[in-house]
Amino acid sequence: MKKLVFTGFVSMFVLASCSKDNTIENTLSQQEKSDLIFLRQEEKLAHDVYVYAYQKYSHFIFNNISNSEQTHMNNMIGLLTKYNVVDPAAGLPNGVFADSNLQALYTQFITKVDVSLISALEVGATIEDLDISDIQRFNANTTKSDILRVYDVLTCGSRNHLRGFTGQLKPLSVTYIPQFLTVSDYQNILNGSHENCGK
Repeated sequence: MKKLVFTGFVSMFVLASCSKDNTIENTLSQQEKSDLIFLRQEEKLAHDVYVYAYQKYSHFIFNNISNSEQTHMNNMIGLLTKYNVVDPAAGLPNGVFADSNLQALYTQFITKVDVSLISALEVGATIEDLDISDIQRFNANTTKSDILRVYDVLTCGSRNHLRGFTGQLKPLSVTYIPQFLTVSDYQNILNGSHENCGK
């Protein structure tokens, strides 16, 4: 009887400890929350611009990468759901953003997309350049393994996308100049080969 009572006590202690750990693990700092909310919308920005560019030029790269961006958005939604953060892009159609700065950026990007295919490809490179740079900053704001894992997958995908867009510009005798990444980081990305992200 004493053994059963002791065993029950131990079980209750373990469950209580797990519950406490889960509560701590599922608590975000304000900065982590802010980063997730912003990045969810930035991934939507990329997706929506590429959908727009594909509709205008029917170039395969915009279709392929917009599909990849949909996966990135799903990854971000998964984190928001896990941490009980309201999705800032829920129900918003393509080209519409809750963040006024991203709304302005979208307008700026599609205006440039309208100029020419070359301009649209440069916009693609710019978006990926910005995305990688932002995630590099966000990495320093969290120690949570699940968030860092998603950040790694997104960054990996953006490196592939950046190589893709610059690769399409090269035969057109256009060289993209990084606007957000350091020249060193940018060159390291271009010198790398295609990566199997998250696999």
